[in-house]
Amino acid sequence: MVETWRIFVRFLYLGCVSFGGPAAHIGYFRKEFVEQRRWLNSDQFAANLALCQFLPGPASSQLGFAIGCHRGGLWGGLGAFWGFTLPSFLLMWALASSQQHGLGPLLFESGVVEGLKLLAVAVVADAIWTMGQQFCRRWDTAVIAALTALALWWLTTPLTQLAVLAAAAVLGYLRSEKPNRPVPQVTLPASGKGALLIFALVLLASFVAASSVFSQFYQAGALVFGGGHVVVPLLQSFIGDAVPADQFLLGYAAAQAVPGPMFTLASYLGAVLRPESALTFAAVATAGVFLPGFLLVIALRESWQTLSQRPRIAATVTAVNAAAVGMLVAAWFGPITGHAPAGWWAAGVAVLGFVALRSKRVPVGVLIVGFSLLGWWQF
Repeated sequence: MVETWRIFVRFLYLGCVSFGGPAAHIGYFRKEFVEQRRWLNSDQFAANLALCQFLPGPASSQLGFAIGCHRGGLWGGLGAFWGFTLPSFLLMWALASSQQHGLGPLLFESGVVEGLKLLAVAVVADAIWTMGQQFCRRWDTAVIAALTALALWWLTTPLTQLAVLAAAAVLGYLRSEKPNRPVPQVTLPASGKGALLIFALVLLASFVAASSVFSQFYQAGALVFGGGHVVVPLLQSFIGDAVPADQFLLGYAAAQAVPGPMFTLASYLGAVLRPESALTFAAVATAGVFLPGFLLVIALRESWQTLSQRPRIAATVTAVNAAAVGMLVAAWFGPITGHAPAGWWAAGVAVLGFVALRSKRVPVGVLIVGFSLLGWWQF
């Protein structure tokens, strides 16, 4: 337990200072745990990173969990997760709770939220640009992204999203090349088989009890490929009108500003959905959205080196990631821009925000303050 506490403390420190999103988090982890503390070597770090990018869910949080498991077993992984997540969890819960005590109306009436909506337009556009360059380099992946966007523009429901993800996976598998040499067999350890069974059983149970808060966030965590921005259309689809668009976009903007994982948007939404027990349901939603990825890390961590040599697995994941880009495009043209301020002035501000994000020279925190002030002044 002493080692678990040490892991928790180191990740708690990183959870307080790690601004900048998943890419920055990975850089922090490498500097801290490979270069400075030498908890694992470069090859081990690279292998864990590749696995976490392959799996659904938040890659940087899963990487932190994997590092914690490498250092201190399962308890070490849990210590790493809660240390890294706790600061942003508390901040997002506090934001949701404050809306029940007078701050919410003040924010909405002041115009601050309108400014943050414009920032959300720029942030999601930047994510589409970045992910499109990464996952849609070939014509077939570009077609998958386009068809996904059209399908979800036509009908945005959880079932549609499940269908397009499944169709992309099947198409990627069918279009993959057959291996020209025998591939090694994958053997899961007993702990891996147990974690995979739990993942499947909980996912099945979540469809049976689909209306529960935990089920909605567990399904989102199990199905989101491509990182934190892609969880936005999934959560909006699952939650529907239970959270007003203004409140949803405020939480999304706040998730950009706080340190640590962006998936703590779930903490905010859980508290908003059940304000009478805000802290409890913030924890329930957080556990639901992170648990699928962690179970898959436990299941595959020891067998990843063998599994990653299978070309059809890689092709399937490539197609699913392309579909994730299409999901983000549909969200951008739907709820993101649909609820943002309209007009040439608003469009110009959003474009400036996009340019600033692409330049990589303006911190997101500065943009949040700037857009908040612009919204307060203009609206």
